[in-house]
Amino acid sequence: MREAVIDKAREYYRKEYAGKKIIPGESYIPPSGKVIEEDDLVNLIDSSLDLWLTTGRYAKDFEKEFAKFMGHKFSLLVNSGSSANLVAFATLTSPMLKERQVKPGDEVITVAAGFPTTVNPIIQHGCIPVFVDVELGTYDIDVTQLEKALSPKTKAIMLAHTLGNAFDVKTVSEFCKKHNLWLIEDTCDAAGAKVGDQLAGTFGDLATVSFYPAHHMTMGEGGAVLVSNPRLKKIAESFRDWGRDCWCPPGVDDTCGKRFNWQLGELPKGFDHKYIYSHIGYNLKVTDMQAAVGMSQLRKLPGFIDKRNENFRLLTEGLEPVKDKLILPKATPGTTASWFGFPISTKPDTGCSKQELVEYLESKKIGTRQLFAGNLLRQPIYQGIEKRVIGDLPNTDYIMNHTFWVGLWPGLGKEHMDYIADAIKEKLL
Repeated sequence: MREAVIDKAREYYRKEYAGKKIIPGESYIPPSGKVIEEDDLVNLIDSSLDLWLTTGRYAKDFEKEFAKFMGHKFSLLVNSGSSANLVAFATLTSPMLKERQVKPGDEVITVAAGFPTTVNPIIQHGCIPVFVDVELGTYDIDVTQLEKALSPKTKAIMLAHTLGNAFDVKTVSEFCKKHNLWLIEDTCDAAGAKVGDQLAGTFGDLATVSFYPAHHMTMGEGGAVLVSNPRLKKIAESFRDWGRDCWCPPGVDDTCGKRFNWQLGELPKGFDHKYIYSHIGYNLKVTDMQAAVGMSQLRKLPGFIDKRNENFRLLTEGLEPVKDKLILPKATPGTTASWFGFPISTKPDTGCSKQELVEYLESKKIGTRQLFAGNLLRQPIYQGIEKRVIGDLPNTDYIMNHTFWVGLWPGLGKEHMDYIADAIKEKLL
C-alpha cells in the first residue's frame, strides 16, 4: 500500500506541477523561489506515512549528510534560519563556557546593512551591538573598522555573508583569534560559498543556514546550526531542546547509560536525567517531514548553486552596457560566491533613482527586493536600543537609498536573465 500511495503521489506531481514555466513578459518573475520536484514530494509523502511527525529518521540522516556537505562535524536542525541564529548566539551565553561566557553588557561587533535576525539575538540577550560599515559592491563588512570597534567589553563577532558573497572571513577570524573573540558566521544566504578552497561557515565557532523557500535549498521552513566543537554542540543542542541536560534524541532513553545516577543542581541523586535542565532553552526542532524534503533537496544543492552562479554570470554580461551607470556586485577578493541574489546600486549621477528603477522593473513583471532592512538603525524598533556605532555608516545609508536586488534562483534561466537585463537597459539608456 505504501508503494501504491507513493506511485499516486508521483502521478499527481506530474499532472499538477510538471512543466509549469515562468514566461518573461507574461509571468511575474519572482526574485526568489523554490524548485520542488517529484522526488521532494515522494520524500514528503514517505515521511508522512510513518506518522512519526516529530524529528525522526530523516532528520538524523540529514544532520549527518548536511554537516559533511558544509565541512563540519555536526549540524543541528532547527525550525528556521532565524532560530539557528538564536541558538548559535545563545550557545555563547552558557555558563559552561566559564570565563568566555557572553553576558549582558558585553559587546558584539556586527553590521547594520543586513537582516534583523542576525542582530536580534545580540539584543535579546542583553548584549550591546557595535555597528561598523560595509563596502559597496561586495556589501560585506569593511574589515578596516574592526580595530576601531574593539573595546575591553568585546566578546564576539556575528556577521552574515551577504547575498551569498562571503565576507573577508580570513581577516575576521584572525582578528577573533588575536583577541580571543567568538565568531558566528550567518551563512543563511551563502551555502556553498568558498574562501580560497575552504567553505564559508567553517572559519568561525558556529555557523547558521536557512532552508526557507527563498534560500539555496528548502524544507519550507527550517534551518541548521553548524558546529565542530563537541562542547559547543552539546550546549547548542540543549538550547534547541528545551534547555535539557540530556542528549537523548526523541524516542530514545538512557544514551548516557546512567539515566538515574545523576546529581545536578539541588535535585536529589537519581532524578531522571531526561528532566534535568541546564539552560534557559526553547523547543526549536523540525518535523521529520521537513527533513525528508531536505534530504531530496540536498542531493540537488550543488546543481542549484551552479545554476545561481551561472545566472549571475549571464546577468553581469547582460548589464555590461550600463556598468558605468550602476554599481554592479563583485565577489570579495579571494572568494567564490554562492549567489543568493544580484544586488544593484544606482549611482547619484545616473539620472534614475533606485525607486524609479524598481518601479519600472515591477511594471515589467520583474520582482525586486531591498537589501533587507537597508540600515537597521533607521528602522523604528532599533531607534532606542543600546548600541555603539563606528562612524556615520555612510555606505550603509547609501545601500538604504540606492540598493535593491533581483533574483538568480535556479527556477530561472537565460531567457529570464536576458529579459531582466534588457529591461534595466531600456530604462537607463
